[in-house]
Amino acid sequence: MDIIFIDELRVSTLIGIYPREKAMPQTVEMSLQIGTVTTSAGASDDIGDTIDYAKVVERLRAELAAQHFNLLEKLAEYVARLLLDDFGATWVRVSIAKLGMMPGVRRVGVVIERGERGEHVKST
Repeated sequence: MDIIFIDELRVSTLIGIYPREKAMPQTVEMSLQIGTVTTSAGASDDIGDTIDYAKVVERLRAELAAQHFNLLEKLAEYVARLLLDDFGATWVRVSIAKLGMMPGVRRVGVVIERGERGEHVKST
């Protein structure tokens, strides 16, 4: 398995359980590791043979701008499912953090892994 990665992507979304968080978008920072097979792309040199990270970023920015999540865990699950189901990843690691939420703490967040390394996972 090969890994395509996107590090420190900043995305604006409504995230949180408090009224102020539900009213005003926040910037979250995410890093993604996307498991796939890149052999075909390595041979063909064709973007159609791999996961296009520019399309991933564009899709995430558009979808998350229109959503609200109470918890980072739910947001991470949403991102993982999108990568597995819509982009054909076989495995993902999603790290998402809120920035500057508490005095003296730079970031708080969650890291999840979904899928089986080397096996395609479909949602049920």
